[in-house]
Amino acid sequence: MNLTCPLNGRGVLVTRPAAQAEHLCQLIREAGGEPIAFPTLEIRATESPERARQLLAEPWDLMLFVSRNAVEYGMKLSPAGLHSGPDSEPARRPLLGAVGRATAAALREQGLAPDLVPARGFDSEALLALPALTRVGGKRVLIVRGEGGRPLLGETLRARGAEVAFAEVYRRSLPDVDVSAELSAWQARVGFITATSDEVLHNLLQLIGGANQAWLLSTPLVVISDRGGATAMQLGFRRVAVAEETSDEGLIDALCRLAMSR
Repeated sequence: MNLTCPLNGRGVLVTRPAAQAEHLCQLIREAGGEPIAFPTLEIRATESPERARQLLAEPWDLMLFVSRNAVEYGMKLSPAGLHSGPDSEPARRPLLGAVGRATAAALREQGLAPDLVPARGFDSEALLALPALTRVGGKRVLIVRGEGGRPLLGETLRARGAEVAFAEVYRRSLPDVDVSAELSAWQARVGFITATSDEVLHNLLQLIGGANQAWLLSTPLVVISDRGGATAMQLGFRRVAVAEETSDEGLIDALCRLAMSR
């Protein structure tokens, strides 16, 4: 933790889903900031789990998880045989891939040992760069994701000769909230914003509304990928920092860098 982080009590708008925000909020407090939880994305189980449950029970050469949510909701639908505990046969389970360290940590929390994790980056591009995913001709690959996820991972693996299917185990939705009563207080309190996906950013702008977007876009923003940074700049954010790591600690370091550069 950066002990010289000059947040000095300033508010940090935390926009990630509520169930995933508490650790980041605690780190913000420890860094001297005031976390303001404002989830701009709701994560819920898929309403039609039968197809995903069936796919998760089939034999696969590789099973790739695109997020912590994919792990959490996928494991609720997955047969117990997927777990690689002391009595299991690892050679009979698929190789498990995670888009980044947070997703890999979620697999470990479920008692699973991830085999394929990018050393840097946390997106489909980073996963696809791993040598094991460049030689997938004839392999059966299951991608565990939310409904309507990015097509890049599946398209690229198919182009490389793999048989690909998608187990869509959760859905994302825009929260039904009215923040108009909060906005005037936020404009005085919020010094920084964090965002962990493009969808979070788009939802944030929609929930804040056009009349207040000038204030929002002028507030320093921290994102967790170069792709997220590019999206933020396209949307009109003027000061954007990209975390060097995809962890909550990486977000805090980026916040501290922003604060020290003001």
